[in-house]
Amino acid sequence: MNADMIAMIYAYTAVGVGVILGAAGLGSAIGWGLITSKTLEGIARQPELRPMLMTNMFIFAGLMESFPFIILAFAMWFLFANPFLGAAGTAIKAVVGG
Repeated sequence: MNADMIAMIYAYTAVGVGVILGAAGLGSAIGWGLITSKTLEGIARQPELRPMLMTNMFIFAGLMESFPFIILAFAMWFLFANPFLGAAGTAIKAVVGG
């Protein structure tokens, strides 16, 4: 495996990580919008349930906020302990027979 192949693997991994992080951020933002809008709708319909709805909103918002951080951990794993380099080396050895 030469330096060009290693650079290409790192470049494609960086692009993939960027797409993953963008999708995670977008998904979290959409989730936040849905959670808060439905909570406000519920409060508008039944104002006496406001404390319970707000508690549920904060619990689910915390879960929604943890999702991008989990994705960030996977992205850092792909960047700093790139598993594709080892897989490419193993595949090249299998093809070459060495």
